[in-house]
Amino acid sequence: MNFIFALLVATLFGSGAYMIMRRSIVKLLFGLILLGNAANLLIFLSASPVRGRSAIVPPGQKVLTPPHADPLGQALILTAIVISFGLLAFAIILVKRTYVAMDDDDLDQLDGGRPE
Repeated sequence: MNFIFALLVATLFGSGAYMIMRRSIVKLLFGLILLGNAANLLIFLSASPVRGRSAIVPPGQKVLTPPHADPLGQALILTAIVISFGLLAFAIILVKRTYVAMDDDDLDQLDGGRPE
């Protein structure tokens, strides 16, 4: 199962890197989304998730009995999801405003000023 997840992370990173190198600003945005999701999945997998064992200390005990899920990785991913959602919302509005102003989403046309 870990091999499948590792293959998924590699595919997401590769697809995200490929999309970032395209000339369209919309494809660049999709590439950033894929890279963010790949990073979140990599953090989640590195925290060694355990199925059915939450990180809650039972009553009467002082420590967790292994194996248990690591809550730090889950907290980091939750924070990253919230931050990436805010970044995505800002980037979508920025791409829309750029497309309305320039009438094109080609990155090579953005540095040349307003097309005639």
